[in-house]
Amino acid sequence: MTTYLPTRPEGVEDTPRTLKKGMTGVDKVFEISATTIGTIVLLITGGIGLFLLGNSIPTLRYYGWSFFTETQWNPEQNVVGIAAVLGGTVSIAFVALALAVPLAFLTALYISDYAPPNLKPTLISAVDLMSAVPSIIYGLWGFFLVMPYAGDVARWLHRWMGWLPIFDVQTDPNSAFVDQTRYIQSAFCAGIAVAMMVLPMIASVMREVFSQSPPGEREAALALGATRWGMVQSVVLPFGRGGMIGGTMLGLGRALGETIAVLLIISQAEELKWRILETGTNNISALIANKFGTATGAQMSALLTAGLVLFVLTLIVNTLAAIVVSRSRSGADAEA
Repeated sequence: MTTYLPTRPEGVEDTPRTLKKGMTGVDKVFEISATTIGTIVLLITGGIGLFLLGNSIPTLRYYGWSFFTETQWNPEQNVVGIAAVLGGTVSIAFVALALAVPLAFLTALYISDYAPPNLKPTLISAVDLMSAVPSIIYGLWGFFLVMPYAGDVARWLHRWMGWLPIFDVQTDPNSAFVDQTRYIQSAFCAGIAVAMMVLPMIASVMREVFSQSPPGEREAALALGATRWGMVQSVVLPFGRGGMIGGTMLGLGRALGETIAVLLIISQAEELKWRILETGTNNISALIANKFGTATGAQMSALLTAGLVLFVLTLIVNTLAAIVVSRSRSGADAEA
C-alpha cells in the first residue's frame, strides 16, 4: 500500500510564487553591453550624417539643384556638379551586380545543398576569406590581370551587341586596326573588380538563408519523389527569396561606395554616359579620394556634399536590405 505524504500542512493555503522577471548575471551584462554598443554605433552613424550635412549647407545654398544636374567638376571656373559621377557610380555598381549575383547564387546553392559534408566547411571559409582581402589587392588584380582580357571581351560585346546603347563604343570593332585603349579603364573593367569584392557578401547571406530552409519540408519533398533540383525549386528557393533580394541589396550598398579598386582601374572622365564598355568614367568615392588632397575650403564643402549624397544613398540601400533579410523567413511560399 502506497502512502502519500501531504504537500503542505493542513490549514495552509497555496500562495503563488513570485517570479523574477528581470535578467541577472551574465544575461544582464550581455543585454547592457549589446545595448551600449548598438547605441554607440547609432550615435556614430548619426554624427557622420550630421557632420556631412552641416558642411554641405554652403554648397547646397550656393549651387542649389544644379549641383545634382551639372556634369562638370571644375571649381576653378565655378562649375561643380555630381551628375556624371553619380551616373558612373550607378553603372559600375550594376555591372558588378550583374556579374556577382549569378556567381554568388550558384556558389551559395552549391555549398548549402550540393557540396559534400566534409568539403562544406572549407568552402565556407574560402568564401569568407575573400571578404578579408584588401580592396587595393582587388584593384591591382583588376588592373594588371583582368583589364587586358576584359578589353577583348568588351570588344566582342561591342561587335555582337553594339546595337544596344550600353554596349556601344565610338569606334569600329571590325576595322583592321582597333584602338584597344577604347575598351579598357571603363566601367565594365572596374565592375569586374568590384564584383569579386561584393560576391562573398552576397554569397554568405544567400547561403545562410538557404541553409535555414526547414529540413522537414526538404525531406517531405524528397520523400514524395522530387529530385534534388526539384526540392531546391519547391522549398529552398521560395524560402530564401527574401535573403536573395536582401543579399543583393547589401552587395549593391558595398558596390556603390567602393573607392580604391575603382580609382586604380578607371580613366576618370567627367561625362554622363551609359556606355559601360567605353574607356572613361568616375564614381563619387573615387572623385573624393582624388580631389581631397588639393581641395580648398569651398571645394572641400562640395566634396563633403558629394559624400553626403553617397552616404544617404548607401544608408537607404542597406536599410532596405536589412528589412528584407529580417522578413525573409517563413516558407509560406514553399509549395506543399
